[in-house]
Amino acid sequence: MREMESDVIIVGGGAAGLAAAIAAAEQGAEVIVFEKANTTGGCANMAMGPLGVETKIQKERLIDCTREAAFQKFMDYTHWRADARLVKDYIYKSASTIEWLEDMGVKFALPSKYFPGSEATWHIVQPKTGAPGLRAAATMIKAMTDRAEELGVKICLESPIQSLIKDNGEVIGVVAKDKDGEIEAYGSAVIIATGGFGDNPEFIKKYTGFEWGKDLFSYRIPGLTGDGIKMAWEAGAAKDTMDLELVFFAPNTGGYAPIELPFRQPNVFVNLDGERFYDEAVVENPVFSVNAICKQKSKTVFSIIDDSIMKYYEKNGLELINVVTSNISMDDFKQEMNEFIKNGNDILFIADSIEELAEKAGIDKEGLVKTISDYNEACKSRDNIFNKNPKYLKPLIGPKYYALKFAPSAYGSAGGIKINYKTQAMDAESNVVPGLFAAGTDANSLYNPDYAFILPGNSLGFALNSGRMAGENSVKYIKEHFTEE
Repeated sequence: MREMESDVIIVGGGAAGLAAAIAAAEQGAEVIVFEKANTTGGCANMAMGPLGVETKIQKERLIDCTREAAFQKFMDYTHWRADARLVKDYIYKSASTIEWLEDMGVKFALPSKYFPGSEATWHIVQPKTGAPGLRAAATMIKAMTDRAEELGVKICLESPIQSLIKDNGEVIGVVAKDKDGEIEAYGSAVIIATGGFGDNPEFIKKYTGFEWGKDLFSYRIPGLTGDGIKMAWEAGAAKDTMDLELVFFAPNTGGYAPIELPFRQPNVFVNLDGERFYDEAVVENPVFSVNAICKQKSKTVFSIIDDSIMKYYEKNGLELINVVTSNISMDDFKQEMNEFIKNGNDILFIADSIEELAEKAGIDKEGLVKTISDYNEACKSRDNIFNKNPKYLKPLIGPKYYALKFAPSAYGSAGGIKINYKTQAMDAESNVVPGLFAAGTDANSLYNPDYAFILPGNSLGFALNSGRMAGENSVKYIKEHFTEE
């Protein structure tokens, strides 16, 4: 067995791990990063950009969301279930983190809202080629990887961690394995940043109650199996809130697919009984929508439109758009719809009558016929069930009718390792586990009970900022701990 030594050892080379590595190296520490994939970045390569509050780019655009207001909004949203000190430190650090990334050469296209009622905190990365969109943050990961290597950080790819090494209650290293065999790496601090458990159906079912492929169709980034979380628990860290960053998509489409475009609008949404279940104007907020969807039979719902509504969107544009769907057009939708029709599918249903649509989609026929009849009447006056905004009331008159199935999905997991505001791992009695830190998704228990889409960019934002905090705090811990000895 080979041996390695370093000041700080980081498990995971995603956004949090790289941020921790750079921050620690900037403080003069020797750093080793172990990453089990063959490249850095993890799920951050799929992302668009991090949260930032009171950044220069916001001020230039007269966006006046203050750190104080963002903190209060976050805590109000979670009803103070989240660790207030951790939330405060994260939000207050976020502007300097954006500048920190800019100093590495990262460019940001714009600070964006997720939907009209949210704040413009989402700093979308400008990729080197093409328009900002999904996977734009891969450009940021490249810049961070280059910066880490420039600072002398040793990045060991395809080197999964097998276990943590403890001595007299302190975490002092890791056992890793690469193509040449096992490695014992010793250090004065270890930071867990393995990206959560989004690729572990067993974890998902055990800790969230969802069954992947049955009532959950979430992203599964290969390798995010909760390894770091399990190792931290085995080393004495306590389990914290574990959840999913829930949203809703048409099953098995990859999310925000063109086929969803005219259906992800304030149309009629019904459950399997053919009944409406919420004010469809809420569709712009993925969390509120998925919460309502999760209360329905089999967690399955349908958005229903007809030819007249389709033509309205083609002529006048969509009612609701966000930064993710803004680059998708109705032409893209038509092309994908034709492919769905040609190849067959189990999520898009087209019929010449409401009765036929119900049969094809598996919706209760009597329930759907009554709902559409009542809804068409409401379009003449007002919605007496949910008081839906009249501007969204459009009758369904055919001649063809369309239904698209939606179900819960998730961008990934959230939480698992209990930490304090210094990102130190804590045991069940809230005592520090000496030498062990955690950052990013593994330790993100802030979304309690829901992801705060009102302040978009939180997942990547927390990964980057908690990573920086863990890197800085681990070096501080080393200096204080070993000076005292």
